[in-house]
Amino acid sequence: MKSNNSRNNRNKHRINQDIRVPEVRLLAADGTSLGIKSRNDALKMAELKNLDLVEISPTAVPPVCKITDYGKFLYEIQKKEKEQKKAQVHQELKEIRFKVRTDTHDFNFKLKHARGFIEEGNKVKATVLFRGREITHPDIGRDLLEKFIDGMKDIAKVDQKIKLETRSMSTVLSPTKSIKKPSTVADSTKSKPKEEEPNKPKYITSTVPLMEFPEEKKQ
Repeated sequence: MKSNNSRNNRNKHRINQDIRVPEVRLLAADGTSLGIKSRNDALKMAELKNLDLVEISPTAVPPVCKITDYGKFLYEIQKKEKEQKKAQVHQELKEIRFKVRTDTHDFNFKLKHARGFIEEGNKVKATVLFRGREITHPDIGRDLLEKFIDGMKDIAKVDQKIKLETRSMSTVLSPTKSIKKPSTVADSTKSKPKEEEPNKPKYITSTVPLMEFPEEKKQ
């Protein structure tokens, strides 16, 4: 048995002498089931192989233990956790702000930025800010946000419906499950060479300058 001191790892797993149950369901190092064994027999089997007895499922009845190298066992767990973190999409909440009197050019400019945020996998919060007596016309802000939602509907869904707060109105959108960037016609034809029509005669343009001849005099 490799080590009887598991104080540093007690919060993660019980190993070796820290396992106190009378019997366990035992797994070999390769994952093969060895059936239900007494705690003492399982410890002896681990010791004969110079490995650790690790409790991997304490809530099972009886608890599941595995004969393994505990150091390698922890390494594999940490490796899997890192891979899972890499697979997770890091999502942020980006905010786009509009004024009640936002013109078409400014609206389209901000809509383009919002689409970029969504395509990167982020959420977008669109907010309309009211100043002074503008708050007495919340319908203008609602119409603006509904126009924004409509401009994003092909790549985003509404997470938070339009709601009016103290002096602002907002909605939150998140990416749909699969976002495919549309390919432009230029991209699809960029790499394709122009095909010549079969049996079409080829004309050669001459680069030799034309010679001028004097006109003949009429008799």
